[in-house]
Amino acid sequence: MSDGPGLESLVDQTISVITNDGRNIVGILKGFDQATNIILDESHERVYSTKEGVQQLVLGLYIIRGDNISVVGELDEDLDSNLDLKNLRAHPLKPVIH
Repeated sequence: MSDGPGLESLVDQTISVITNDGRNIVGILKGFDQATNIILDESHERVYSTKEGVQQLVLGLYIIRGDNISVVGELDEDLDSNLDLKNLRAHPLKPVIH
């Protein structure tokens, strides 16, 4: 995990965060600190299921503790907007075991 410079380039960009407990949270990176705690705005959690489409739970302004982050990635908004989340089926992610 990057401890700063890598995240700096993502400020004010839409990112996707996978947490240690298997959640996928998408939002606009507004800030972070030396412990990689991050602040997201306009965020939502994507809940995947094999039985129904992806649910998007609105979170709004959201803080994620750095020690709960597994992966941070830039989101390609054009590609993401073309996804048919209502018909997308996937197994939920399993928690990360350290």
